[in-house]
Amino acid sequence: MENRVYNFNPGPATLPLTVLQQAQSELLNYQGTGMSILETSHRAKEFEEIIIDTEALFKEITGLGDDYRVLFCQGGASQQFAMVPLNFLQSGKSADYVLTGSFAKKAYQEAQKIGAAGIAANTAPDYRRIPKPEELNFNSDAAYVHITTNNTIYGTEWHYVPETDAPLVADMSSDILSRPWDYQKFGLVYAGAQKNLGPAGVTLVLIRQDLLTEIPDNLPAMFNYATFAGNNSMYNTPPTFSIYLLRLVLRWIQEQGGLTAMGRQNQEKA
Repeated sequence: MENRVYNFNPGPATLPLTVLQQAQSELLNYQGTGMSILETSHRAKEFEEIIIDTEALFKEITGLGDDYRVLFCQGGASQQFAMVPLNFLQSGKSADYVLTGSFAKKAYQEAQKIGAAGIAANTAPDYRRIPKPEELNFNSDAAYVHITTNNTIYGTEWHYVPETDAPLVADMSSDILSRPWDYQKFGLVYAGAQKNLGPAGVTLVLIRQDLLTEIPDNLPAMFNYATFAGNNSMYNTPPTFSIYLLRLVLRWIQEQGGLTAMGRQNQEKA
């Protein structure tokens, strides 16, 4: 394609040209259905296949098994700032937050509105570094530990996974699938798709199955991770086109050679 520009926006970010071309070719008539995927019901078998395959692709790329679920939410990472404590910061418990940038601070501030949230480490005011392991002061009975793995504003990124007794929760919006990670060390990962995974509109949540049993049943349905898990993310109408494009991006990542290839390409660009 001629005149395709370099897009350095943090998100919505550039999508692979081949992904856009495939979406273009299928836009008016998705796989012979006579209708666009934009018009296809989320209850139709065609979309059910998409959402099931998208979860399977993500777990295949990350090397995860049936002890994890992949959920497709809305509201971006900003909604996850509240959803995480709503689901896991129960009365009498506290959560640990590592503050390494403005988004980590926003997540912490949302948690404070819901329950007891403490600061395990803080690199303010300039946020120019990630804390060393010996600087992390975790509460022994924390409900969870929250980190933000990459801080685009400040140019810092975690290059190790902190050892925690509590489930580790991570906002990976700006570096998910950008390089190999040991995703099994995380209890929950969330990421707005628009930086690394696809277009705006869908938020991917990776959650370990056992954590779903710890969620109180008095939460509003749309703020309960168990609602999404129990209904294959189709309790209400999901962002169907965004999930469709996310699936195409995951296929593209596989074709490129997976996370090892992504890490190599990103290192070359850096």
